Amino acid sequence: MGGVYHVILAFALILASLGPSLADPPEGYPFVDFNTGLTQARHENKPIFLYFGRYGCAWCDHVNRKTFADPGLKQLYSTNYVLVYVDAEGGKRLRLASGERLTEGELGARLGAFATPLFVFMSPEGKVLAKIPGFKTVADFREYDRYVSGRHYETRSLMEFLGSQK
Repeated sequence: MGGVYHVILAFALILASLGPSLADPPEGYPFVDFNTGLTQARHENKPIFLYFGRYGCAWCDHVNRKTFADPGLKQLYSTNYVLVYVDAEGGKRLRLASGERLTEGELGARLGAFATPLFVFMSPEGKVLAKIPGFKTVADFREYDRYVSGRHYETRSLMEFLGSQK
């Protein structure tokens, strides 16, 4: 019995030493909840940068530590967007621009947030402008900003825009 106990204890210590995979929004960014973000975006007439993460998402943690640690990106996105963070598996009640109530998890399902992280750019009225899944670099996010801030979504898809930049 003592041998099994030592193996379990050793395994627990190894897991603890790996550190947690946090899915909280990146530190130092002015992320707000969904309902607050919709109101703020309409009031400030700014697009929304919606970040879907979830607890235990290693890629969310990775993008937070690697990409969002860039001070220039922090300044760019904090200035140009209303930043909204949503727990893709959460159960908090949200209200869409239409007034419809749903949970965070339902919103994620509607926007295709089946894998995290997922980044969604929305108009101040809540219209989806672009959806980008997975880990992305600082350079990627700078290109996405050029797409949204230049209003290129009015004439072409994000993929068409990115293809024309090469």
